[in-house]
Amino acid sequence: SIFGLLGPNGAGKTTTLRLLTGLGRPTAGTASVDGIDATTGGRELARRIGCLDQDPRFYGWLTGRELLTLVGRCYGFDARQLRARVDEVLGLVGLAEAADRRIGGYSGGMRQRLGVGQAVLSRPAVLFLDEPVSALDPAGRRDVLELIGSFRGAMTVVMSTHILGDVERICDRVGILDRGRLVTEGPMEELLERHAQPIFELDPEPSQVGAVAGLVTALRAVAWVRDVREEQGVLRVVVADAATASKAILPLVGSADVSLSRFERVRPSLEDVFLRVVGADRLDGQPTGGVAQ
Repeated sequence: SIFGLLGPNGAGKTTTLRLLTGLGRPTAGTASVDGIDATTGGRELARRIGCLDQDPRFYGWLTGRELLTLVGRCYGFDARQLRARVDEVLGLVGLAEAADRRIGGYSGGMRQRLGVGQAVLSRPAVLFLDEPVSALDPAGRRDVLELIGSFRGAMTVVMSTHILGDVERICDRVGILDRGRLVTEGPMEELLERHAQPIFELDPEPSQVGAVAGLVTALRAVAWVRDVREEQGVLRVVVADAATASKAILPLVGSADVSLSRFERVRPSLEDVFLRVVGADRLDGQPTGGVAQ
């Protein structure tokens, strides 16, 4: 399973991962990972998990191969076993050709893939990744996401992120944190069905600014409309009753004298679920366009 952990700034995502990896201690309560107490598990917990910090730092004078060898020695691999496993992991993360180059010369994406490599070197049962692609360019993000997706079925991955599209792309379960509490959790499709309300998209023809403003006002005045948002000129109308809306929206469009190039009922997204369970007011001052930190 690949589990995505979402939440606004300060919701507790990094704190949760620190508690589950034994890097932080709770003031109250307990947590276990793979049956091991996360607070007192010590070496036994370390053998069961892999971890990649949000901002990993490596010794720039080491090569990629040397770093993985150092990590393997910390795990107690014998020399022959370690050489084979390091070569295997370098191939897995796509760094075989750069294995003997200094890490200081690696790109951001290469360093992140190396970080994933050191986290999976011991074949952990559970892999924790804190914002693994947030600082990468689109190409680097794609490569690392594909790598994370390849672990499905081999281990449980718990990944915190603020990029909703990345969660939709590779995660099969999602949990949303808000103010230190898990407000919802479940399989992706189940969350969409449980929390996301029906949505209709209206794409007006160009040069109808005044008429479109009147249409927005008219839509917001009816009881079955829950929200109206304009995104790049397209109106997203969230409704409580899809059957009523499918019949009543077009007459309102006609009354507002708006011409449409497209009228469509669309599949709700993870962003729609997020906005409903957390609330748009909690995202003030944070990035928009599908991003919630």
